[in-house]
Amino acid sequence: MISMEALMALGLGVVTATGVYLLLRGRTFPVVLGLTLIGYAVNVFIFLMGRLWSNANAILIDDGVVADPLPQALVLTAIVIGFATTGFVIELALRSRHENGSDHVDGHLTDNSKADV
Repeated sequence: MISMEALMALGLGVVTATGVYLLLRGRTFPVVLGLTLIGYAVNVFIFLMGRLWSNANAILIDDGVVADPLPQALVLTAIVIGFATTGFVIELALRSRHENGSDHVDGHLTDNSKADV
């Protein structure tokens, strides 16, 4: 039987590995997706640093187990910043494609590839 911590660590590793793979691609859209996945992985990592609590109150009511609200607040803030950053990076990618006529990350095509303009 696999524990919840091991399952979350495995899922976080898969999302991070997929994000790194997409970051290393030559086109701008996979790079944007990779940045987004890395951002999601960081958000989940920050959230998991607050520990996985079961039946814990978010607010101190009486003597008992209380979940830490700081990681939750940090992740909510990071989600908003991540949306804004993703929109900005997509706009940069679209502008680069318009200026260069290609969506390759360095603006140049290799000899064996064709521009899909």
